[in-house]
Amino acid sequence: MPITADAREMQADLARFRHELHREPEIGLTLPRTQEKVLQALDGLGYEITLGQDTTSVTAVLRGGAPGAGIRPAVLLRADMDGLPVQEKTGVDYTSRIDGAMHACGHDLHTAMLTGAATLLAERRHRLSGDVVLMFQPGEEGFDGASHMIREGVLDAPGRRVDAAYGMHVFSALEPHGTFCTKPGVMLSSSDGLTVTVLGAGGHGSAPHSAKDPVTAAAEMVTALQVMVTRQFNMFDPVVLSVGVLQAGTKRNIIPETARIEATIRTFSEESRQKMMEAVPRLLKGIAAAHGLDVDVDYQQEYPLTITDEDETRTAETVIEGMFGDSRLARWATPLSGSEDFSRVLAEVPGTFIGLSAVPRDADHTTTAFNHSPYATFDDGVLADGAALYAELAISRLAALAAASAPAHAAAPTHS
Repeated sequence: MPITADAREMQADLARFRHELHREPEIGLTLPRTQEKVLQALDGLGYEITLGQDTTSVTAVLRGGAPGAGIRPAVLLRADMDGLPVQEKTGVDYTSRIDGAMHACGHDLHTAMLTGAATLLAERRHRLSGDVVLMFQPGEEGFDGASHMIREGVLDAPGRRVDAAYGMHVFSALEPHGTFCTKPGVMLSSSDGLTVTVLGAGGHGSAPHSAKDPVTAAAEMVTALQVMVTRQFNMFDPVVLSVGVLQAGTKRNIIPETARIEATIRTFSEESRQKMMEAVPRLLKGIAAAHGLDVDVDYQQEYPLTITDEDETRTAETVIEGMFGDSRLARWATPLSGSEDFSRVLAEVPGTFIGLSAVPRDADHTTTAFNHSPYATFDDGVLADGAALYAELAISRLAALAAASAPAHAAAPTHS
């Protein structure tokens, strides 16, 4: 039976499992209930299981049973498992039971799809020409869980470095239901965090001349940052800077001691990223000095650019078209300004990242709530296809890698 048909027979079980995860979202690097559910799903399938030391990660290795010569290849498949600090407002019957927490980015679908792939691969163990590593990762949402797992050896879990890595991410908007999305090269932006504390001197609101007002300086900084982006950076190598926090004061007639700004910065090239790291502090310190104030600028590098390997992306596209037809594939012309710590994996080994639209079938993908929204809704209908794709990527890539590594037969002697 084709792998897609087997996966679709699992659809109801995958949806139930996804709903269990959705009802109990956990945030950060410690996800004990989620880890327990994943371990239950893997139980009895023949995987070698390693648990994280610093996190509740799960690394599962399946040893392939197909005979072969040469070095046995290895392929990694990744799913992130954590939720977000969002109060759910979708109204679905499996709504989060945890106050202030929600699977608003679809990681519950990723986890369910990879556990489904785990079963499909275990049933086809005899066809595997190498080893498969399943990377169940906590802490993608700002906690850099991938770095923890890499440091603890997930990329070398089979006993040698994996040859290729694949990740998948669902979206609640952007593309029609069931569309797989790829892009070779830069697919997602880098992400950096900016925290600014403007240091003034408090006083009475009626006498600002006797104080050092940090609020007006902070307001100027917010505007100046946006102007700087348009004046100092090439519009064809964009920079996105959004201020999400602007805080100061306790009462309208009190000039506060400090004002606080927090912003996220997204860039699409390493050159722009490095330039921003120099330009932002220079600008803010100049404005503070002009107002006779001091400023503390904390510029933190977070996730690097997500750069997919061109060959691995083409490989994935071929697999998608072979399984689902070319109408289900969209190759993006431009990257997204979201970011991902799967970028850490792709910086170490060749691989690619695949988007999958989980927009409800009857919804308009151009108007549905996007990931991270309390109203973001993801359709269970993509679970079987996602699980099948994960599994087929591993099976087909291992076969190709094994064939490429097999020693060539000695040439027959020639006679004159």
